[in-house]
Amino acid sequence: MTNFISIFPLGVVVYPGEQLNLHVFEPRYKQLIAECVVEKKPFGIPVVIDKKIMEYGTLVEIERIETTYDNGETDIVTLGIGVFRMLEHIIDIPDKLYAGAIVNYPENYEVGSSRLLQEVLHGVRELHAILQVHKTFKKEDDQLTAYDLAHHAGLSLDEEYELLHLFYETQRLEYLKRHLHKVIPMMAEMERLKERVKLNGHFRNLSADNL
Repeated sequence: MTNFISIFPLGVVVYPGEQLNLHVFEPRYKQLIAECVVEKKPFGIPVVIDKKIMEYGTLVEIERIETTYDNGETDIVTLGIGVFRMLEHIIDIPDKLYAGAIVNYPENYEVGSSRLLQEVLHGVRELHAILQVHKTFKKEDDQLTAYDLAHHAGLSLDEEYELLHLFYETQRLEYLKRHLHKVIPMMAEMERLKERVKLNGHFRNLSADNL
């Protein structure tokens, strides 16, 4: 399917199923959100990297208006509902302050591998343990997806964007698995280095085993 959507470019990656809270303060986006609420229509969040609007983004729907301020600004809660590919960026729309895009929606295959999921989940928890970060997920372990775990795996914005346009769940899980296998040893070594630095200057009980 190909259609026109209003767009709200942001320097973040939003995944399908992800809740994103936004404070809307610019006039063009206040207009966009007001129209989406009245017309009950979604809008697109294309990813911005290095001040460039990228090809892929996520269609989101407004779940609720959390707060409306006297100056017309709003706090809204949105939910990612699908990945789109931008075919044409339309900057000037008559009577609109915001831009839009002609997009299509690549088919997304959501069935993955339970074994891979468990490996990735184990890696995420290992990374969090090293970093002394405590996080819980709203779903049971076997219900989690790569999208649920991606923001918790220490990916850069570029890497999160790469994962956004992988359209097979197994590919996404493999991507996270490779990333974690690379980053966990690096972080573990950094933690060991921190411990060595902490010991510097302390009195230590050392032995060379009578050599």
